[in-house]
Amino acid sequence: MPSPLRNGDAPPPRLPSPAVGRHPHHFHSTVSEQKIRRLNALILLLRLAAFCFSLAAAIFMGTNTSRSPGSPSWLHFHPFRLVFAANAIMAAYSLFAMGFSISEILKGATLFPEPLQLWFDFAHDQVFSYLVLAAEAAGTVEARGLVGAHVCTAESAFCVQAYISVALGFAGFVFLALSALVSGFRVACYVITGSRFHL
Repeated sequence: MPSPLRNGDAPPPRLPSPAVGRHPHHFHSTVSEQKIRRLNALILLLRLAAFCFSLAAAIFMGTNTSRSPGSPSWLHFHPFRLVFAANAIMAAYSLFAMGFSISEILKGATLFPEPLQLWFDFAHDQVFSYLVLAAEAAGTVEARGLVGAHVCTAESAFCVQAYISVALGFAGFVFLALSALVSGFRVACYVITGSRFHL
């Protein structure tokens, strides 16, 4: 078939296909969405673990009492009250935070405007982490004081349950602190790149 071009004529420039220009952007968007989902799933798991440990700590402390007259109860010790209250608050917060994470995973968008949601998560993770850490530190000092006062000699079950509650609270703090680190990473990515996860 003869060429329609004459001698000396240059062939017209070939326009790039629209699909070629869109494919890298679509690829990067897909990869970024997958990484955001994985990050949200990690946060959900960390908050689930924090919820389980803090709830268990509150239950162990709240049931640490004896019906026999003259026996010690967690209500008689202010640090143990603080341990119970801090873990109950953290369990409630973790439950609501898990709801936010599930909504974000299912809908692919934050419940509140993105900057507000990121700062909300990071700030509250920090506040409740320090609250629980302070409570568990006070509970540890009080539990050691009971051993020094020989209270645990007659009421060993009370002391053991108090130690278990404090240990569970520390475990909940660790998972909430890890969640705060991930939340801080998301905030840093948003401030630097404008996205929750930098590809």
